[in-house]
Amino acid sequence: MLTQKQKLLLIGQVTNMSGVPIRTIRYYESLGLLKSSGRTEGGFRQFSVDVLTRLSFIKRAQNLGLSLEEIRDILQVYDQGQPPCGEIKEKLAEKVSQIDDQIAQLLTLRSEIGDLLSGWQDINSKQEDTICPIIQQGVGSRE
Repeated sequence: MLTQKQKLLLIGQVTNMSGVPIRTIRYYESLGLLKSSGRTEGGFRQFSVDVLTRLSFIKRAQNLGLSLEEIRDILQVYDQGQPPCGEIKEKLAEKVSQIDDQIAQLLTLRSEIGDLLSGWQDINSKQEDTICPIIQQGVGSRE
């Protein structure tokens, strides 16, 4: 049977096993995403092996667009013994809505740029108070 000391990992071991830099692990700990299990006599942080699962979850959640604050909220639910799947579903639904809004904004921008390019004319003479009149024609109407 393993003793408690054998189950603890030093921060460098966590880095090697997870691929997450020491600095990031310290930052996550300062945000409350991770908790060290204590320190060695030399002052090195020690973590239980479940830190690897948390780090993997954090990375995946970030890749899905969740902020560290949102991830912290989810992990707090988990730490209270509740499955956080409902919170995750709600946050991912919000992300889909945000992505849809961004897509609409990008399509509008694409259309506007396309309109500019379709009527493009090279202007060879410099005009006073204007950098590029084709782009600046619509500036006053958008503000």
